[in-house]
Amino acid sequence: MQDIDGLDRFDIKLLASLQDDSRLTNQDLADRVGLSPSQCSRRRTRLESEGYIRGYASQADREKLGFGLTVFISVMLNTHNRDNARKFADLMRRLPNVLEAHALTGEMDYQIKLVARNLRELSDIINNDLMPHESIQTVKSSIVLDTIKETTALPLV
Repeated sequence: MQDIDGLDRFDIKLLASLQDDSRLTNQDLADRVGLSPSQCSRRRTRLESEGYIRGYASQADREKLGFGLTVFISVMLNTHNRDNARKFADLMRRLPNVLEAHALTGEMDYQIKLVARNLRELSDIINNDLMPHESIQTVKSSIVLDTIKETTALPLV
């Protein structure tokens, strides 16, 4: 088990267990971690207040909800200054289909992960939201054919 500053092995086991299933009760955590339910409750509260746990979320099934396409889009800005980067970041926050947006080193400036119901919706996003935006110079898209691995869990144990 990797040592993390400020956390002991019980904290790490608790975090790993919650990453696996965030709906675990304190009794379930106690059984997995080897502490009492009250100790697990106090530790969970501390980990939340100290920011080790940012929140809890359910994972909806994209395909069952009609989002048949997952797409990665590489973006290059037309100029590299703070104002342009802020305008681009504002656009990313406004687009509900964008799941992730990351600033990069290398040839492209940003990598976006988004979902779309179909090719028409993807085309609308690219042609009506991204391409005409004042901060964007280049857009390159890649449609995901198959997802081999997808997780939000960090390698704690």
